[in-house]
Amino acid sequence: MSAGVYLSVLLVISCQQQQVTAGSRVGAAGWASDSPRAGMFKNTNDECDLVMNVSAADRCAFVKTTPDCSIEDGFINYLRVAFCLLPPNLTPLTVTLCMIWLLFLFVILGLTASKFFCPNLSAISTSLHLTHNVAGVTFLALGNGAPDIFSAIAAFSNPHTAGLAVGALFGAGIFVTTVVAGSVALVKPFTVASRPFLRDVTFYMVAVYWTFFMLYRGTTTMKETFGYLGLYVVYVLTVIISAYIYNRQKHSMNSSVSSVDCIPAEFDSSDSSDYDVPCLNGGTIQQEYESEYRPLLPFSESTSQILLSSLNPVDNRKWRRKPWSWRVFKVLKTPVEVLLLLCIPVVDPDKEDKNWRRPLNCLHLVTAPLVCVLTFQSGKYGDHMIQGQFPIWLLTLLLGLFLSAIVFCSTTNDRPPKYHPLFALLGFVVSAGLISAAASEVVSLLHMLGVVLSLSNTVLGLTLLAWGNSIGDCFSDITIARQGYPRMAISACFGGIIFNMVFGVGLGCLVQMLKTHTDVEFEVDGLLTWVLAGSLGLSLVLSFVIVPLCQFKMSRVYGIFLLFFYGIFLLIALLTELGKIHI
Repeated sequence: MSAGVYLSVLLVISCQQQQVTAGSRVGAAGWASDSPRAGMFKNTNDECDLVMNVSAADRCAFVKTTPDCSIEDGFINYLRVAFCLLPPNLTPLTVTLCMIWLLFLFVILGLTASKFFCPNLSAISTSLHLTHNVAGVTFLALGNGAPDIFSAIAAFSNPHTAGLAVGALFGAGIFVTTVVAGSVALVKPFTVASRPFLRDVTFYMVAVYWTFFMLYRGTTTMKETFGYLGLYVVYVLTVIISAYIYNRQKHSMNSSVSSVDCIPAEFDSSDSSDYDVPCLNGGTIQQEYESEYRPLLPFSESTSQILLSSLNPVDNRKWRRKPWSWRVFKVLKTPVEVLLLLCIPVVDPDKEDKNWRRPLNCLHLVTAPLVCVLTFQSGKYGDHMIQGQFPIWLLTLLLGLFLSAIVFCSTTNDRPPKYHPLFALLGFVVSAGLISAAASEVVSLLHMLGVVLSLSNTVLGLTLLAWGNSIGDCFSDITIARQGYPRMAISACFGGIIFNMVFGVGLGCLVQMLKTHTDVEFEVDGLLTWVLAGSLGLSLVLSFVIVPLCQFKMSRVYGIFLLFFYGIFLLIALLTELGKIHI
């Protein structure tokens, strides 16, 4: 089911719900209610949900005067945009424009995470000389799960949007373990690595049921939150110890072999997919292809040419090989890529020059700190005055210009400086700030859609937010499976969502505790939350039982079963949201 079809259904449903309540319209003053209970998950206590019961002419005044309609996080108050920007009869047009902006925000999240956040994390792990296993379950997991984690933290920061966090994390978990895993099995049936599969599913089930227990109990403490986060530390240690034992066993088995050039991708051992890196011949072909375009004579570009070529995100060779649909999408996202290239440095340890671009990197020393100041906590410190006289953004600009001048005068275009790896740290900080800011906008925008369409934050989280954050992983895992590495794809399905669940909920609760200095209380968003948690737990139990019974073979029949399971879950969730299923 595509997002467009889903939104059309929601618009029709919301119109029917508004017709039912149109007969009892009252003024904004008549909707005052008792002060809500201090908690993380709000249900009926959000006074802003009552705006659709007010007459269309009074909705703008209602939004402006109701405290619950004031969102602290985010640059834009989307509720005021929806009800005050255009006349009341043009509210559907406003919602449509906001949906286009939502897609644009998802593009920003995806580009920032894949093109800037992940490469810089990879460069940092290389500089720290981390092994592939440690880097995979720490830095790589953080890079792949950055949109989900920052979205969860942003959702937990406001009581009225906390349901988005649970909906998105649980919804993404079901989507990845059913739709993505099922698609991989359909594309390339294979035999899954037994021990890594059982390990990942077991740890994920523990995380899901621990989260379920916190929701059922209605509260969590600081000690329990640290224990919850410690679960992933235990998982990392398990991965490292398992890899060490496996490598020792493999070394003893191959001790008679003098040298091993490459380990096959489909190693006979049931543990191979997690610990062995498959041999990809495509890199050699790509290098030979690129060598044909290298100049025969040495050629040095000028500073202006380096700057212009660095800001060009389009690869002419790739452009000629790609289909028209890829070209259209590339044209649409090129302006975003150019702006990100101007703000975020990227260090590539695999390149000979480490991606050193002297004019652009010097420009980054000016733009990157400014972006950090202007995006931190949705720009709250952008206009902050030092002692009421000197703006902090101007001080940041002057310091950036000073550092940029020093670096430009002390370096050359051909050789990166010794401190060039520090640009990876700068790029990591800036990209994390942009992802956090974009995630806050997504959460605020989805909260507005929930109010306008009379839908709970949980259902928006398990659909739009979960789909938007997971669709990139879906395509990448399917592509990896088509290239002949389904074990790697299925390992990515279960390994990444453990990190997202533990750190999304754990850090969200921890940040809220540090702000309020009290324990976090949960108010479950009705039956839908239990349907969501139960469906995710059931899908994991079924995978834990069925896959071993099938001798760890992921067949096309099992892939169809997983897709069917997700369809049934989505149907039950929507019927529960509409009140057709209740207890």
